[in-house]
Amino acid sequence: MSPPQQLHPLHRGWATLLERYGVAPADAEPVFDLLAAAYSAPDRYYHNLDHVADMLRAVSRLVGPADDPWALQLAVWFHDAVYDPRAKDNEERSAELAADLLGPVGVPRSDLERVGRLIRATAHLTGTEPAGDHETAVLLDADLAILGATEDRYRRYAADIRREYAWVPEADYRAGRTRVIAHFLARPRLYRTDLMFAVGEAAARANLRAELAALSG
Repeated sequence: MSPPQQLHPLHRGWATLLERYGVAPADAEPVFDLLAAAYSAPDRYYHNLDHVADMLRAVSRLVGPADDPWALQLAVWFHDAVYDPRAKDNEERSAELAADLLGPVGVPRSDLERVGRLIRATAHLTGTEPAGDHETAVLLDADLAILGATEDRYRRYAADIRREYAWVPEADYRAGRTRVIAHFLARPRLYRTDLMFAVGEAAARANLRAELAALSG
């Protein structure tokens, strides 16, 4: 997808989203420009605007009648706004960035707290979430939807992640990536929503096992 084809629908969606919060287009535009620049950085091979667009589509499929789709969309936009593979606090810094950029343009504090909570959850530190927290389940499943992609698409994803960690020596990368995959495979289920579990769980586990075998080969 070329940059204009990619940016135009995302730009329209952003403007519509911020209108839901009463944010004037003139105030929404600079925030969009900052986010688009962040996700278009040359060292982002996977965590880029394509990932944002894919997640927005996944959220639209998974969102339930009791969920707040606008908070979920804001969380998608900001969840990887700060992305430094060397850092351990990307989600916290991304949540803080959301508050810093959206608060001054008029997004209510209560909504920003909700968005921040969702963003912090994308650290994927636990395998389970509080009962009834469907919004978090939707966001996390959207973030991990790539795991259940076709074999070819998953291989491209895995290669793009390796490129984002190009500074890590091969042996160290294999060891670290193996730990990550083992962590996911040890969970009772990868996907929290029933829909993603039904359509993606088996494929995701097969993809992860295939990558694990390649890493050890």
